[in-house]
Amino acid sequence: MAERSARSNQTVTLTDDSSGKTIKLPVAGGSAGPQVIDVRKLYAETGMFTFDPGFTSTASCESRITFIDGDAGELLYRGYSIDELAEHSDFMDCCYLLLNGELPNREQKAKFEWNISHHTMLHEQMAFLYRGFRRDAHPMAVMVGVVGAMSAFYHDSLDINDPHQRMVASYRMIAKMPTIAAMAYKYSLGQPFMYPRNELKYAENFMHMMFAVPAESYKVNPVLAKAMDRIFMLHADHEQNASTSTVRLAGSSGANPFACIAAGIACLWGPSHGGANEAVLHMLQEIGSVEHVPEFLKRVKDKNDTTRLMGFGHRVYKNFDPRAKVMQRTCHEVLDELGVKEEPLLKLAMELERIALQDDYFAQRKLYPNVDFYSGIIMRAIGIPLSMFTVIFAVARTVGWVAQWNEMIEDPNQKIGRPRQLYTGALRRPYLPLHQRR
Repeated sequence: MAERSARSNQTVTLTDDSSGKTIKLPVAGGSAGPQVIDVRKLYAETGMFTFDPGFTSTASCESRITFIDGDAGELLYRGYSIDELAEHSDFMDCCYLLLNGELPNREQKAKFEWNISHHTMLHEQMAFLYRGFRRDAHPMAVMVGVVGAMSAFYHDSLDINDPHQRMVASYRMIAKMPTIAAMAYKYSLGQPFMYPRNELKYAENFMHMMFAVPAESYKVNPVLAKAMDRIFMLHADHEQNASTSTVRLAGSSGANPFACIAAGIACLWGPSHGGANEAVLHMLQEIGSVEHVPEFLKRVKDKNDTTRLMGFGHRVYKNFDPRAKVMQRTCHEVLDELGVKEEPLLKLAMELERIALQDDYFAQRKLYPNVDFYSGIIMRAIGIPLSMFTVIFAVARTVGWVAQWNEMIEDPNQKIGRPRQLYTGALRRPYLPLHQRR
């Protein structure tokens, strides 16, 4: 898909009925997606702002990284379909693509993988940070704290105006995030931290740090490693979602990259964002058994019942989530490899998928299983606890956050984020001394 400048000769006319005044606002068109009305001069010319809670109808930036067509069920990284990338590439390919705009050749990929694998170790003093947390602390709380603290250890990559330092910070974030995540998990178990291994691929290295122990050798299952790699690929970036917007907003103030990513992790922690696959497992536990699936779906269909079907449908995709198609195949590969289809919760999930896909009620409403439904099942089968689900999302999304942050820094039109408001509070009131107040 060719890139196109966000310029257009088209305008829209806005008329103020109270004054009869009209103004013309320019219209910008990207290489794909809806056109946008440029309202930057609206306040200067009319004294009015636009009102858009949640910014659901507002383009906050111009970007060349990721494009979603929700109606067509399409997700593109730098113009490449996520389906093709997941089928033929790996996470390192996606990282290079998101950061640099093009897929790497053989030499570029080898160099990139070398750089990432040789940045995976943490400063040894950072291990002491973990001891400050309770053993039962949520891993996302640990992630926010440790990632934010990286700015206290890596002073040579804090200058956001130096392209080289930005590159070093980007590599460090992508490389060290799996190490930080695995250490959070090991700390919660009371097990020794496992150091990264440079000879292992990215997903293999993460799984080794998660599941290996010093007392015996651990061999990473290639089917499970491939599944984890695909989970990373499918969650790498997703346009201007809440956490990505948070990273950009924090970065617009000139904050260092580690602080910006820590802000993104904090936003991702919310159950309406990164906790969706965790909610799927909670739903399955609530259903309890295969026999209860029909009754549960009956409650979902009842408009007077508040029961929700988690892991089906998507706010952006009005068709099948393209990532879910890849995850569906991967899910069944993992279950076949592990031979756990008869495990009660996983058997329940497969039955729920089967019934829902055959039910006209869900088909007519385009409520198909999304990526969270399948990724939750995969991670459950691999043996990853619920508390780590969102952490793995954060590991995957780091490259997207970093790419978006870099793009924002290099954008000549970038300004510090400063949303406006519709004030509905009290007007100016006279101050009353304490003895006059009732």
